[in-house]
Amino acid sequence: MVAQPQIRPGKSLLEICLDSVESAINAQRGGANRVELCAALPEGGATPSAGMIAAVRKAVSIGLQVMIRPRGGDFCYSADEFGIMQRDILIAKQLGANGVVFGMLDLEGRVDRPRMQQLIELAQPLKVTCHRAFDMSSDFERALDDLISLGIDRVLTSGGQKSAIDAMPTLKQIVQRARGRISVMACGEVSITNVKAVVNYTGVTEVHAAPAESVASAMRFRNSRIAMGSLPGSEYQRTVVSESSVRELRAALDSL
Repeated sequence: MVAQPQIRPGKSLLEICLDSVESAINAQRGGANRVELCAALPEGGATPSAGMIAAVRKAVSIGLQVMIRPRGGDFCYSADEFGIMQRDILIAKQLGANGVVFGMLDLEGRVDRPRMQQLIELAQPLKVTCHRAFDMSSDFERALDDLISLGIDRVLTSGGQKSAIDAMPTLKQIVQRARGRISVMACGEVSITNVKAVVNYTGVTEVHAAPAESVASAMRFRNSRIAMGSLPGSEYQRTVVSESSVRELRAALDSL
């Protein structure tokens, strides 16, 4: 049986976004309640491999949410991409995830209700989070009502801004409109310096953060004539979530 996260009454839930086993272990040690496991974080996140899901599940006992997103870019998916999402949800279930994270919009930026419903039913009994496809929707009020009526457990949002601190009035309105019918999790450059302000002002009870730090490659030989990716120098650096950064966020939330 997969261990469930232990959340103390009255304490805000802390979810850490990450892309590696090392980061997941550090998140658990730092006091996170849950991790969101992704690949391709520079593109906003995509579905991690089956091997990565299995390895993280084995390494940590806290909640494991798996991103279900077949590619970067928008959230209006083809039939083939929808089929990929269905298969990836089944794989995440088989590998012990506690929940899945996805979102779909139609051509007009509205929640794609029919296909979202199919994914929700396929994911049961896992918890379902609608990710920041919500932030890209054309009408927040309508999108929130749609998610509530579909039975989504949680919406991840920065209030339509890059940073939650810049969208606090909108986040507060979303929380008030939700009226406890769906959990609202704040994200968007949430850090030790602003997390208290975001929680106090908006009333959210869940926080999503990505406190990753750049780590240089240990390789002594480096070939500067070629790049494997679109980010210059990315072959010789990676990002890792540190235990101390998570612990600082946890302490800030616990002090509220």
